Amino acid sequence: MLEGYFPVLVFVLVGCVFGFIPIIVGRVLGPYRPDKEKLSEYECGFNAFEDARMKFDVRYYLIAILFILFDLEIAFLFPWATVFREFINAGDATGWFVFGSVMVFLAVLVIGYIAEWKNGALDWE
Repeated sequence: MLEGYFPVLVFVLVGCVFGFIPIIVGRVLGPYRPDKEKLSEYECGFNAFEDARMKFDVRYYLIAILFILFDLEIAFLFPWATVFREFINAGDATGWFVFGSVMVFLAVLVIGYIAEWKNGALDWE
């Protein structure tokens, strides 16, 4: 019953070997000369000048969420665009139904984009 999973197990094991061998070789053969600067929190040469837990402006999060939203919409459109010709060449009403449903999807997307634009979510001051 589990014979079909054997190639997956081999793939995972080979991946782990190729992942851990360079780490082990680097640890064994690489030089280890710690000093005060290398063991400090910041290797850039100067101490932190602000708190690492400072609050960010909400606009960063808003822009990130909008990017993810519109990026996912493109991920939905790509499979449709690759098989659209097959639906149109089928010769029945299925192609036009698919085309109409995607146009409704794009209309909702454009209306959302315009609403974001009008509300100032994309303005950066």
